[in-house]
Amino acid sequence: MLDKDCNENKCAEQIKKTFQTAEVEVKREKRVTVQLRSDLIPPFLSFAKEFMEFKHLSHMSCVDWVEDNELELVFILWNYEQQVQIIAKTRIERVNAQFVSVKKFWNQAETYEREFHEMYGVNFVGNDRLGEFILEDWEGVPPMLRDFDSIKYSKETFYQRPGREDAQNVRATIAKHSGEEVPGFAKDYTIRNIED
Repeated sequence: MLDKDCNENKCAEQIKKTFQTAEVEVKREKRVTVQLRSDLIPPFLSFAKEFMEFKHLSHMSCVDWVEDNELELVFILWNYEQQVQIIAKTRIERVNAQFVSVKKFWNQAETYEREFHEMYGVNFVGNDRLGEFILEDWEGVPPMLRDFDSIKYSKETFYQRPGREDAQNVRATIAKHSGEEVPGFAKDYTIRNIED
């Protein structure tokens, strides 16, 4: 029988005992991080929910590690009784990214999976709602991948579009109204020349 009175140190010990290849660390009071192979994430999530009382999936995230040709999936779980958070992480191949759906554990995972499918290109096997979600008629590189050039896309898509000839630079307009100068670092990230 597992000890459901789970402070962060007891949680870490339970995880290490059950998932021996996991890298487990108590980051600070009430926070435990767990790094697992991708095939161990579904059983780990089930174990954490059913046996350790981490009933709440509070967030999912995706990180593009383009230098390593990998995506990192992050699952943040919460135990209401003990007020402990687990941050479980795994990495998957970036090209043709694929992972198993975890919506069978938490219904709200479906929404995160749909977003990651559209924004990062991850195919979640078992999620039958991976069609168009936020973006409309999107083609090309998923926009949250780090090799997506958002300034180039904005210039090609919006700046030269008919009817936009009189469009103003937002930063320059705000600077004129406030009397403050646009910081030098911000000038590099504008679509139009600040002086326009």
